[in-house]
This record gives sequence, structure tokens and C-alpha cells, in this order.
Amino acid sequence: MSGKHYKGPEVSCCIKYFIFGFNVIFWLLGITFLGVGLWAWSEKGVLSNISSITDLGGFDPVWLFLVVGGVMFILGFAGCIGALRENTFLLKFFSVFLGIIFFLELTAGVLAFVFKDWIKDQLQFFINNNIRAYRDDIDLQNLIDFTQEYWQCCGAFGADDWNLNIYFNCTDANASRERCGVPFSCCTKDPAEDVINTQCGYDVRQKPELDQQETIHTKGCVPQFEKWLQDNLTIVAGVFIGIALLQIFGICLAQNLVSDIEAVRASW
Repeated sequence: MSGKHYKGPEVSCCIKYFIFGFNVIFWLLGITFLGVGLWAWSEKGVLSNISSITDLGGFDPVWLFLVVGGVMFILGFAGCIGALRENTFLLKFFSVFLGIIFFLELTAGVLAFVFKDWIKDQLQFFINNNIRAYRDDIDLQNLIDFTQEYWQCCGAFGADDWNLNIYFNCTDANASRERCGVPFSCCTKDPAEDVINTQCGYDVRQKPELDQQETIHTKGCVPQFEKWLQDNLTIVAGVFIGIALLQIFGICLAQNLVSDIEAVRASW
């Protein structure tokens, strides 16, 4: 006997447990997002009355948690169990699903670059649609307030866009105290004020435009978003490239593990 032994193909433990560990984290984050989304719907009574999902005229931010959480849960489950159990079906599903997401992201990026004006129109329509539903949902209200405060803007293209909301429009038939006003998130902030003045936007659109500029942000959120995007283009591009490389890396690792598993099974 020469003492030499035939060494057949083996499954890489490094790749296997790296995919497993990474997807366990991904899976848990997906469960967390889903849990937060379902809790939010429970607090708003949606789970006890599913038909109320269609009542909101604007965008419900809870959908974002549910969709992102659902995708993360599915990907995490397939990658985690697929790697741990050496299940080629789940690993192939993981890589294909990840590939589809990557393709959709790439397509969306190209279309956004080519059809800039169309995207701008859709963004204006989206914001105006949510302005109409501002008081209908507390989560939507908080999202709009955060957006206007962060980008120091008001409405889609200006403060007069708030005429679309029944509480803020300037019609004579409007008996609301907020008539001809804007939400407090449109107001310019005084650094000396510790408490937010939620009535700072009352009657402000009855004033001349120069006087409005002393009280509120008169620029719209669409142009302010464009400006922010231009100012942070390098960071935004870096984030998207980093996510894309991570997805490609995950696909390559999953396919490599599938090849190892199939090679081992073929040697039996």
C-alpha cells in the first residue's frame, strides 16, 4: 500500500457557513420588518378590517416595511436553509431571485436616467396624491412631515400645492382653521425654539410671497430632491454600486456552493 488516498470533491465549509451566517442576519431583519409592519397595521385597526387597506388615498408607509421585510424573509430563508441543508433547489432559487432583483434595479436605474422628465412628473403626481391624503393616515403624515423638514421644502413644486388638501385649501367653503395654511413641517425653524410650533403655518399663504419666505420654505420637494441628488451623487452612486456588488457576490457564492454540492453527489 502506498498510503495515498483518493480525495474526491468536497463542499467548501467557508462558503457554506458564510452564506448561512449572512442569511441568518438577513432572515431575522426580514422578520423584524414584517413584525413592525404588522404591528403598525394592528395599531391602525387594519388587521381587524382588511378592507380598510383600500381606504387610504395616498401611500401607506407600512407597505414599504411589509414588501421589504417579505423579500428579505424569502431571500434569507432560501439562502440560510439552502446552505445549511445543502439544498440545491433553495440555493438556485436564492441566486435566481437575487438575480431578478438585481436586474430590476438595473432596469429602474437606466429608465430613471433616460426618462428623467417622466420620472419627475410621476414624482409630482405621487407627492400631490399624498398631499390629498395627508390627514387620512398618521404614518403618511409623519412621512410627509419628515420629507419636508429634511429637504426644507413645501409641496411638490411649492406651498400652493397644499390647496389640494381639503383642510388647507383657500376656498371660501373651507371652514377649517388650517385654511390657506401649510403643515408645520413647511416652516423655517428657529434654532432658539425648543418646542415645535405646530400652528406656525396657519394663514401663511394669505400673505405676499416675500412675507411667506420669512415663515416657510417656498421651494417644492421635487426640485429640492433633485438638488440633494446632485449634491450627493457620489454617495448615492457608491451605495447603489456597493449593493449591486454585494448581490453579484451573493449570486456567485450560491452558484459556487451549488457546483460543489452537485460535484460531491456526482462522485457517489
